[in-house]
Amino acid sequence: MTQNEEQLEQVEISIEQAKYNIGRKDSLINLTKNTDFKRLILEDYFKSEAARLVMVRAEPAMATDEHQDNINNALIAIGHLNQYLNAIMQMGTMAQRAMEADQDTREELLAEAN
Repeated sequence: MTQNEEQLEQVEISIEQAKYNIGRKDSLINLTKNTDFKRLILEDYFKSEAARLVMVRAEPAMATDEHQDNINNALIAIGHLNQYLNAIMQMGTMAQRAMEADQDTREELLAEAN
């Protein structure tokens, strides 16, 4: 396999990975347009549930270490899901840019091969 062919193969792999991440981003965008997802996750879970948990932490009945740990774990879970969704969006955005560059590189490599 020539160096040009190896480079082309790597570019093709990179394009496929970019398509995957762009697809995930598109799926997330579709989810965020869904009214049920907006209500249940973006509003109720990320905002209302997080605020409720913060308030519950201050209640005397929840002062035990076990209760505090459970509340903290629930808050951490909310944060992790939010970070996960943000990462999908960022990876998709970066993949879009990378794929455009990779497609240009692929065209150059194909032109060199001919």
